[in-house]
Amino acid sequence: MKRRKGFLLSGVFFALFLILIVLVKTADVAAIGPEGTSIGLSRLNGAIHNAFGFNPAWYKLTKLLGFFSYGVAAAFALVGAVQLARRRSFWKVDRELGALGILYAVMLAFYALFEVVIVNYRPVIIPGDAHVEASFPSTHTLLVCVVMGSAMLLAQHYLGGRRDHGKRAAAEAVCALTIALMVFGRLASGVHWFTDVLGGMLLSAALLTLYAGFIEEPGKGRRA
Repeated sequence: MKRRKGFLLSGVFFALFLILIVLVKTADVAAIGPEGTSIGLSRLNGAIHNAFGFNPAWYKLTKLLGFFSYGVAAAFALVGAVQLARRRSFWKVDRELGALGILYAVMLAFYALFEVVIVNYRPVIIPGDAHVEASFPSTHTLLVCVVMGSAMLLAQHYLGGRRDHGKRAAAEAVCALTIALMVFGRLASGVHWFTDVLGGMLLSAALLTLYAGFIEEPGKGRRA
C-alpha cells in the first residue's frame, strides 16, 4: 500500500466513523437500553441485540482474546525497547516498530477519549456492575483489530522470504482468526450494540491503513 493510498483510505474510514457517530446520536433514537438509555439506529441495533441476547461464554472468550492481544502488543513493544537500548536512538529503531509504537499510543488515546466523550451505553448491565457502562466504540474490537491487524502487516515485512512462507501464513491465520472471533464474539456476547462493534472496526481500519501507508515508504526498515 502506497503512502498516498494509505492516507486516502484512512481518511475515508475515519469519515465513515464520524458519520456513524452522527447517526447513532440522531437517527431513529429510542430509549431501548437499560436504565432508560437511548441509542440511535434503534431498530437495527435492537433487532441484532435481541437475536443474540446476553451470552456469558462469548463475553469471557472475548475478554481472553483481549488479554492475548495485550500479550502480542507487549512482545512487539519489548522488541522495540531492545532495539532502542542497543541502538541508542529512536530513529535507528526499525521504522515498522517505531511507527507501531505511535500506532499503539494513538489507539490508547482514542480509548481514553471515549471514556470521557460518551456516545452511548451498553445494551446490558454486566453482572457485577452497579450501572450501565459506556460502550462506543467497542474498545475490545478496536484493540484486537489494531494489534492483530498490525501484526499481520509486520508478518509480511519480517517473514517475507520464501523460507518463511509457512510461518507467515500461520501468523496471518492466527491474527485473522483472532479478529474474526472478537468481532463476532462481541456481538454474540450481547454486551455491545451492533454500531459499537462497527465503530471499533471503522476506527481500527482508519488507524491500520494510515500505519500501512507509513511502513510502505521507500527504503527498507532496519532489521534486528
